Formats: sequence, C-alpha cells, structure tokens
Amino acid sequence: MRVARLAEAVILAWGWRKRLIALFAGASGALALPPLDLWPLVIIPMTVAVWLLDGAVGTTALGRFRAGFAAGWWWGFGFFLAGLWWLGAAFLVEADKFAWAMPLGVVALPAFLAIFPAVAFGAARLYWPDGARRILVLAAALAMSEWLRGHVLTGFPWNVYGMMLAGEIHLAQFASFAGLYGLTLLAVAIGAAPAVIATAKTPAGRWATPLIALAGVAVLFGFGFWRIPPGPSPVVAGVKLRLMQPNLPQDAKFNGRNGEAILNQYLALSDRATSPTTPGLQSVTHLIWPESAFPFLLGRTPGALSRIAAVLPPDVTLITGAARAGEMLPGEGRPPIYNAIQVVNDEGVIVASYDKLHLVPFGEYLPPFLEALIRRVGLSEFVSVPGGFSSGISRMPLAVKGLPVAAPLICYEVVFPGDVAPRGPRAGFFLNVTNDGWFGQTSGPYQHFAQARLRSVEEGLPLVRVANTGISGVVDAYGRVVASLPLGVEGVLDAPLPRSGPVTPYSRGGDAIFAGMLLVFLMLSRFKKS
Repeated sequence: MRVARLAEAVILAWGWRKRLIALFAGASGALALPPLDLWPLVIIPMTVAVWLLDGAVGTTALGRFRAGFAAGWWWGFGFFLAGLWWLGAAFLVEADKFAWAMPLGVVALPAFLAIFPAVAFGAARLYWPDGARRILVLAAALAMSEWLRGHVLTGFPWNVYGMMLAGEIHLAQFASFAGLYGLTLLAVAIGAAPAVIATAKTPAGRWATPLIALAGVAVLFGFGFWRIPPGPSPVVAGVKLRLMQPNLPQDAKFNGRNGEAILNQYLALSDRATSPTTPGLQSVTHLIWPESAFPFLLGRTPGALSRIAAVLPPDVTLITGAARAGEMLPGEGRPPIYNAIQVVNDEGVIVASYDKLHLVPFGEYLPPFLEALIRRVGLSEFVSVPGGFSSGISRMPLAVKGLPVAAPLICYEVVFPGDVAPRGPRAGFFLNVTNDGWFGQTSGPYQHFAQARLRSVEEGLPLVRVANTGISGVVDAYGRVVASLPLGVEGVLDAPLPRSGPVTPYSRGGDAIFAGMLLVFLMLSRFKKS
C-alpha cells in the first residue's frame, strides 16, 4: 500500500531528512490559505504531522518532548515561512533604511512563531495514544497553541490553522458558532484523519476515522447551506456608500511634500462618475477613505478641511483614516499621535474620532522592553511618526450621522477574534480602514481581507472595508462579498450597507464554546476500547 510506505518513510526518517519533511509539510499548508484557498489540501500538513509525532521517539518523557518539539518547530517554521513571506515587502518601501533587516521579518518572525506548534507537538507527544485517539490529541494541542499565539505578547493570530477551511464560505459558517479557534480544532482533526489509513491494523480501523471526518465535512457544509439565506441580504434604507481606493505607492503616501497632491487626487477620484445614474458625490450619503490617508494631521490643517467641505454636497459625510494629535501633557516633548478614524461633516468639521487601540508591534510602535536595543542598532518603527503612534484608551463605538453605530477597526485590529466589537449596545456593522500598500502585490492583502471577512461570520455583522491599494469591499453578515475593488486598482466603489444578521452564539459566548469543544476532544482521547 503506497500510503503505508509513505507513512513508514516519514515515521522512520531521522536527522536532516526528517527536518526537511517537516519543513515542506508545514509549508504545504499555505496552499490552503488565501489567495489559493485550496482547503482540501489541509490533509497534507496535518496528516504528516501525525506521522512525524509517531516517529518522535525517546526513552524518557523529556526525550519524547524534545523529539516532538523539534519536529513541531520545523513543521511550524515551514508553515509560517510559506504563509508570511510577503512581510519582506514592507522592508523594501524605504529600502535604504530597512532592507538590511528583511531577514528579521521573513525568517526570524516565522522562527519565533514556530515555537507555538513546537510546544504543541512536544506536549502531544508526552501523551500520544494509539489509533484515532491521537488525532484528537494533536487537534487539541495545536488549537490551544493557536489560541495562545493569538494572545501572548499582544497576540498575532494571523493565518490561524482554521483559516485553511475559512476560504470556503459554507465551511466558514461554523465560526458563527465556535469562532476561528473552534474552526481550527476541526480543521486539524479533519486534516489529520487520513493518517490512520496507513497505520491502523484492521480495515475497520483504517477507514472509520477518515469516514467520520468526511461526515464531519458534510455536516459543516450542511450547516453552512442552512445558515446562509437565499438571495442577497437586506440593506439599510437611505444609505449609499462610496469607498475610495486611491492605490497610492507607499513611499509617496507618507512623504509630507506630497500632501497637497494626495488631497487633490482624493477629491477628484471621490467625485468620479461611475455610471449615468451615479454622477458623483451628489448621489451618495457617505464617502469613506482608507487608513492614514494624509501625510499631515488633518485636524491641524484647516485648509484641507475647507477643501473637503467645498467638495462634499449637503448632508454627505466623510469618514477617513488620519493621524490625530492629542493634548500634550506637562513635561512631554510632543503631543501623542494616534492612528485614527475621523468623521468630517459637510461643513468641514471633525465631529467624531476613534483612536486605534491595538497597534502593530515594530510597525507602529516599539515594545518598551526592546525599544532601547532596537534603536541602538539603527532601527525604528516603519511609520514616519517620531516615537511611533500612541494607543487609544478602549474599543469605542463610532457614531456617524445616517448610519447604524459602527464598530471601527483600523488595519490589523480586524484579525483578533472576539476583540472586534465595542462593549455595550450591539453595533450595526464593522468599519475597517486599512493600508496594505506596505505589502504590494503579494498574498498578504488577500489574507488580511479573508480574516476581516471571517469576523463578519463570527459576529453576524456586515463589514465595510476601505484599503489604500485594496482589497476594498462590502461584506454581508454571512461573509458574502457584496461588492469589491481588486488589489492594485485605483477606483471608487458604490454600494449599499447590508443589515446586521442575527446575534451569533460566538458573539454571545466568545471562546467559551471552543473551550468546551477542547475539553470534549481531550476526554474522548482518553477512552480506549477494551
């Protein structure tokens, strides 16, 4: 049997051969992520992971943990290297300053993130039962390690394993029940199930687990078809959105000398006719611009606000990303600068703001415990703000005239499951402004958009997303893309605002359902036929 021979080769591999198998098996997982979304290929990394652990032997508990840790580190390093290679593009925006440090983002970050699956592999190997039960152990260990990765050191839940299934809209609906981490638990279990075909001793043992996994996939599809309503989602009456995607090169966007030219481009593009019945801003109610739209402080540039007011028709509101200066405290050398969303009315008055809460480490600020060391070697934040951005105080709703209450999210704030909706009364939609121009024509913007879309599924809220270079779009409460602008295109997009969907179990209970599933998996892994 070819599968048995393949499994034997993986299990018995040693040294560099085993490391390379783990590396390439982990890297294959990127094929199931955006932009390819080949979700059935989840079986490659997860099935090989089981065989790698079967071969992670040791004469002591510590020896078994170390063997599992080593296999898991190489497996994780391959996964993160293949899934996050595009981070290198950010180091080339200002290549004279940052190109030399590219290995830190492209190699060092995946090497660090690989510690999480390494610990999961090691812990799983300490209690590694036989038969199908080891599938449950691996799923529980990897899902728990992903939850930790999303929370430790401010968290980095990018390309969580559940995203391998989230590209298929019907499979993604399970996130409305148990969130991304619950979907991760199932993704690992389903992907690892074929491993027993090669290692079980009886025909029943070989095929029972894969057939259960196949039935699980069918149930997930059935749940997805049941949950997604037929036809388009209803829309909020009287709301006509215009999303503006300027597609500015990143090096031009943060050059202060380009401020006037950038504003000119924004105003001209925003008033562009898109059809005979949509001649320009006269036919919309809300205009939305992307994150950090200007290389100047909008609130301290009255000339820019006057020009915006001159273009906005009566009762049309602008929502834009912008840097915002706070009040300078006694003894401080400069006021705090926030990465903000600001709301400008038709008179050019800023009537509301939201300050980004979850800043990007090393991109928007330097972690305090590393700042002195990093500056000593000549590095700084990527953003052109001396000292970096300051963090907002709390996740706040954003009130905009003529719209339901918005849950504002700036850039990668949208990738954190369970931490996207403000407390209090339920918001009506997610408003996500971002600037993925750092990453060019790579996988990064596709992955970012996919994660934003999954938040809509989890919370049952539509998403309005505006990006400098794309992908901009409107997504309904079930994760269906209503309208979008592709990556690397200049343009405007006119779209309605879908209504919010029913409150989801995940929005009520958060990760509690995932925790319950985790306990069930661990309890089932202890049952053994007598």
